[in-house]
Amino acid sequence: MIDTANPPISAAPTALRASDVYKSYDDGAITVLRGVDFEIEQGRTAALCGPSGCGKSTLLHLFGGLDTPDHGTIEVNGVRVDRQRDMLRLLRHEVGFVFQLHNLIPDLTLAENCLIPTVAAGTDRRVALDRLHSLAKRTGLSHRLGQKIQKLSGGERQRTALCRALMNQPKILLADEPTGSLDEKTSASVFDLLLELAATEGVTLLMATHDRALAERCDRLLEMHDGSIHEYAAR
Repeated sequence: MIDTANPPISAAPTALRASDVYKSYDDGAITVLRGVDFEIEQGRTAALCGPSGCGKSTLLHLFGGLDTPDHGTIEVNGVRVDRQRDMLRLLRHEVGFVFQLHNLIPDLTLAENCLIPTVAAGTDRRVALDRLHSLAKRTGLSHRLGQKIQKLSGGERQRTALCRALMNQPKILLADEPTGSLDEKTSASVFDLLLELAATEGVTLLMATHDRALAERCDRLLEMHDGSIHEYAAR
């Protein structure tokens, strides 16, 4: 266990940084984050562990541009998210997001779901298709590209969500309970794939999870309680 007052020194640039971040809801009645200070270097993996309601998902949403802090600053690769004029463009290319319930569109095929981010980013169709086939091969989904989402298993849906999140070659991958809806065996398989893709794609991974066994496989493990990060462990 390493004291947060004396974090390890790293020469790698910072990928994500939260500085004195507060976040509340219901006009301040519910405080979720209380002065969070956190940073992770490029190319590293980190897991946020803690009970429901401790602020894990909220912190991910702030880094992903899905919400804004009441106080403090959020930076993605050195850019303050709340001050970035073209925030959508930044997040389309810098950040990929994987949700617990995958958030795929059931009436579309696997391929169509994965191509949505490339349409939003204005990626050339041929380039997008090449990327899709490459990721599908690496995730074992090549034979399922034409299938509607409702015909896929839970594990296949999460692998599809991983493909979609990586389509625009983001530098950062945010995963919010990515295995929370899966059985133990499928959860382990999807998490293995998540770590493998993070390593081979060279992305920074920040994951929220209740599963401490999975969290301990990341480079860093951060404990969250009552909206604060108290300590972290490093491999």
